[in-house]
Amino acid sequence: MILKFALALAVFALTLYLVTARPKGLQIGFGAMIGAALALLAGITPLRDVATVWGIVWDSTFTFVAIVVMSLVFDEAGFFEHISKRVEAMTHGSTRKLFTYNILLGAAVSALFSNDGGALVLTPIIYSVIRRTDIPAHRYLAFIMSTQFITDTASIPFVISNLVNIIGSTYFSITFLQYFLHMFLPFATSVLSSLAMLYLVLGRGLPERFHYTPPADTYKDERVIALAIPFMASLIAVYFATSFLNVPVAFIAVPAVAGLAGYAAARGRISVSRILREAPWQIIVFSLGMFIVVYGLGNSGMTQYLAYALSRIQATGPVASTVLSGYMFAGMAGLMNNLPSVLLGNLAIARLHDPGILPYVNVIANDIGPKFTPIGSLATLLWMYTLERKSGMRVSALYYMKIGTVTALPVLTLTLLSSYLASLL
Repeated sequence: MILKFALALAVFALTLYLVTARPKGLQIGFGAMIGAALALLAGITPLRDVATVWGIVWDSTFTFVAIVVMSLVFDEAGFFEHISKRVEAMTHGSTRKLFTYNILLGAAVSALFSNDGGALVLTPIIYSVIRRTDIPAHRYLAFIMSTQFITDTASIPFVISNLVNIIGSTYFSITFLQYFLHMFLPFATSVLSSLAMLYLVLGRGLPERFHYTPPADTYKDERVIALAIPFMASLIAVYFATSFLNVPVAFIAVPAVAGLAGYAAARGRISVSRILREAPWQIIVFSLGMFIVVYGLGNSGMTQYLAYALSRIQATGPVASTVLSGYMFAGMAGLMNNLPSVLLGNLAIARLHDPGILPYVNVIANDIGPKFTPIGSLATLLWMYTLERKSGMRVSALYYMKIGTVTALPVLTLTLLSSYLASLL
């Protein structure tokens, strides 16, 4: 048993290295599948468990890809640039308002369009906006870091807001409505506490006023831009309605986004074919491969150890156990990436006699915990790569961890406490 666990841990560590370091440009899906192949060949994960793993991840994976494609279509049309300009106009030259509205915009986009879409789409837009101001260049990072931070910490309210949310809710058969009703208070708490901490840590020292030189409008498809808000509102309404019937979210998201892409393609103003080529299809391969590895690691003893730790934590009382278990899940996310972390958390929680609100705690911790380290989420790794490629700005791992830990720990604590309060309402 110990030997099998050690072998499973070694395969997991190798897989994590392949998908985060990506040696020689190896794509994340292929890196995960190399790990999966090793897990299958070594007998860590029996072949019969592949179907079980696919049953766990298919809904979350296809929903995630659909939501990102949706955000890319609206981005290509000019929707996010349009909203960003309107936000800037609302500031009336106040840097404090620009900093605040930038964070609130990131929170809204993350909630509706997923954290990954929010970070990758908004970052270059925000950079483009502040470059047209007279704010000193060494202050740009305050805006860029804030955007990336809030897109994770605000990705709590809806099932579709984060791949972690979809995995957690699907595993425990939590409906879209049940999830929203519990997570609304934690979402509000996370956004407000993130705003306070980001202003305290990054917002000090910004100039009082700024001057902005607007570019000419370069929107590619104004009809698609006008469709964005009604489309998202309708999509969320359908999610709520179908949650009573336990309809998989992918059955709603995929056809709806396919229709949106078809409409945009028929208008011919944007290149939908290019968007589809650049869509994160590797996530499908990554999800299956990574979770084959994690499932084997869990069955090799990790799940048993985590379940024992959770049972001991539960003995400390409801409030303390909510916070302490959240810290444990968040630490796992920071160390091993939040996608394998949330699945291991699910497997461990399922072993408990009375999980209580731990499925929600696991999701919250794996939404906010990735802020502790750059490897906490694939979105962060892609964000750092995109930022350097498009702006030349580079964020060191040490700086990221310093800002992330100081800022995220209070946010995590308050959000976990609000989750406990939500369970009493």
